[in-house]
Amino acid sequence: MAILLRLAIILLIIYIFYRGVRYLIDPKRKLDEAYENGQYYFYDDVKNIRKNFFISYKGALFEGEKYLGTTDNTFEVVSIFVFVHDAMKLQGFTKEDFLYLENEILMNYPNASINWKNPIEQLMKD
Repeated sequence: MAILLRLAIILLIIYIFYRGVRYLIDPKRKLDEAYENGQYYFYDDVKNIRKNFFISYKGALFEGEKYLGTTDNTFEVVSIFVFVHDAMKLQGFTKEDFLYLENEILMNYPNASINWKNPIEQLMKD
């Protein structure tokens, strides 16, 4: 009985350690933390086209919808629509900020055309 109790305690300690490590390296947690602190963070599952990516930048949270299409010889992400979750957080953003975000997105998806949704679209056209 004592051996089973010791084994259960050891397994519980291993499980708690495992869950702690998983929590610390969770990219979704890192995104939430960067958003709260107004820092830059790019959260994406590049291998899964169906999942949107998220970018935290200067206190605003952007979401990008990826669309698959064909290039010369392969299927790749060819179109991305980016929108902001709260348009009020865009106060103080400049066109250079959005060009920076475009460059960051193009680093992961070089064959994609990036389309911004309103109100960012109006700023990028001018």
